[in-house]
Amino acid sequence: MSDETSTDTGAATDKGPGTGTPAGPRPEPLRFFGTTWVEHDGGYTGRRIGVAVGSAAAAVAACFVLRFAYQGLAIADVGTLVIVMVVLMFAVCTALAFGHTWESFSKRPDPDRQASLRGLLTIGFVGSLLAYFFRSLSEAPGEKLHREEYEAAKAQYTRRTARRAGNPAKKRRRV
Repeated sequence: MSDETSTDTGAATDKGPGTGTPAGPRPEPLRFFGTTWVEHDGGYTGRRIGVAVGSAAAAVAACFVLRFAYQGLAIADVGTLVIVMVVLMFAVCTALAFGHTWESFSKRPDPDRQASLRGLLTIGFVGSLLAYFFRSLSEAPGEKLHREEYEAAKAQYTRRTARRAGNPAKKRRRV
């Protein structure tokens, strides 16, 4: 028996017959869904319902928290200008976070841009929660992007392995 342990990294592997693991690319797991999005099995529908309900409940709870913050500003009597600026800031950040999160479901975000927008996305967290809610009504958030990448990787793997015709070392030389 071997002391080696195998880990699933999601990378394409080319294991031979008899190894127990299939050859080819493996699907990348999604948050809350794992790899159930590939075949829509393993409680996929329940997970989608759970993500939709959870993100909607979190968005509602976040709105209550923001309402309490607004009331705190009103009680502190900071002035109309400050209250308008805070409300406007949360509205703009929420809209931008929604748009950014929605876009990230269809194309991979640039890591540098993601890092620079971290503060804005934190302030507009309600928008991200709403994007998760609306996307989970039709599919697992990010499923379309991951499915396209997985299908492309499978097609590339099929093309690459179809060209192999055996052991090239045993190839007969033409005279």
